Amino acid sequence: MAGTIETDVVIVGAGPVGTTLALLLARESVRVILADKAAEIYPLPRAAHIDHEIVRVFQSVGAAEAIMAASKATTYYDFLTASGELLMRFGGVDQTSPSGWPASNMIHQPSVEAVLRNVIAKTPAIRLQTEWTLTAQSGTDGGVVALFDTPQGEQKVRARFLVGCDGARSTVREQAGIELEDLDFDEPWLVIDTLVRDPSRLPDRNLQICDPKRPTTCVLMGSGRHRWEFMLKPGETAEEALDDGFIAELMKPWKVDGAVTLERKAVYRFHALIARQWRKGPVFLAGDAAHQTPPFAGQGLCAGVRDAANLAWKLGMVLRGEASDSLLDTYRTERAPHVRAAIELALMMGRTVCITDAAAAAARDKAMLERGVGGGSGSRGALSGPPFAAGCILAGSDAAGSYFPQPWSRDRTARLDDVAGPGPWLIARNGGARSSSLATVSLDDARIAPFAADLARWLDQHGGDAVLVRPDRYVFGTGSAGALSVAWSKAIAGAPA
Repeated sequence: MAGTIETDVVIVGAGPVGTTLALLLARESVRVILADKAAEIYPLPRAAHIDHEIVRVFQSVGAAEAIMAASKATTYYDFLTASGELLMRFGGVDQTSPSGWPASNMIHQPSVEAVLRNVIAKTPAIRLQTEWTLTAQSGTDGGVVALFDTPQGEQKVRARFLVGCDGARSTVREQAGIELEDLDFDEPWLVIDTLVRDPSRLPDRNLQICDPKRPTTCVLMGSGRHRWEFMLKPGETAEEALDDGFIAELMKPWKVDGAVTLERKAVYRFHALIARQWRKGPVFLAGDAAHQTPPFAGQGLCAGVRDAANLAWKLGMVLRGEASDSLLDTYRTERAPHVRAAIELALMMGRTVCITDAAAAAARDKAMLERGVGGGSGSRGALSGPPFAAGCILAGSDAAGSYFPQPWSRDRTARLDDVAGPGPWLIARNGGARSSSLATVSLDDARIAPFAADLARWLDQHGGDAVLVRPDRYVFGTGSAGALSVAWSKAIAGAPA
């Protein structure tokens, strides 16, 4: 065995959630070992969608522009009957969102991961180790010890915290003995990813075909790709579904022969699951290790990156001695309701789509068409989770727990986050009380002149002289600058606000 490596945080799993968490921790001056059992990035498409909040997180680690260059903003997400009538529409998702980025963006996951890995390569605080397989973990008085099987033999890592970002079959979760809550959705689907040769012959929007004979998904993706998903019928096996002849028959109605070429085929079981614990001592779960959702709302990867954004600053503050360990307990308190809301939305969509009884499907179509859910009257713009009801917030103050917007300059060349910088912000009309742990931003500060009007308007809407914005860009609370500073200090110290 090689000598023990000492670090602050060890992350198991270097997919998009693990790499994002590592980069966010590095911004917090945290030393990270990022370990993955694979030698290289998985080369084929998996996740297909990120929303505006996720792009803003990528902006914070210097990766947004490169990721967006290979993505594609969407216009509509339509649910259709078998005959093509519009049942439900999620529209306006290409419009500018509260973060300033397009609300909904289709991606090519390997391209996203490559961008994040490139940033990691330039980040000295992160040590990326590939072909490292976690074999054991144990808690200690000062943190955790993890053992890895590596090409050079067994390696011991001692860290203050360990985070499992190692996917749906999480070794970290299994070794920690954490159980999953089953939300009662289990459907087998065939996923077909294609390379696009002639985009003019493909749909220009995302589609759910609510056909009881074969529920089908058809969505755009980034980097010149398109995806179809076909629900399997009872009795159809994965082996049968993956046969090229079977796939060719499913694709015939789309009339795309010659317009696309097959890149990947796989059979998945779409699940809805949430871990009963997200923390066990010094061990945390994030991403698919903590929760799994059917893909209908496009929130699987988004939820994982939100986990990373929520957890990173809290780990950073605790490691620097600026916050009580109890701050880390707010991670699940805040994230679990968000995740549950996203899964419930996906389940609503999935249960709308996955009706295979003809009479039940006809009744669904009739009811939805009579209610006029389609025709652009459904949900519009950016999807958002509920405000935090509890956690590290100033409960009772206006907008506490809600998402704080990011104004851009009119010429789109400057963004608030880039100017104001990392860490928590205390934004006040006149600067107000200052704190050593807070970046105080006054509306008369020349640096934020391009955003001052938007910020003043937000304060007017919420009736406060100041707002305290957390590092993950959620609102701690509103009120007077002095009172917010005091309440923040109490909250991170684990005292009642």
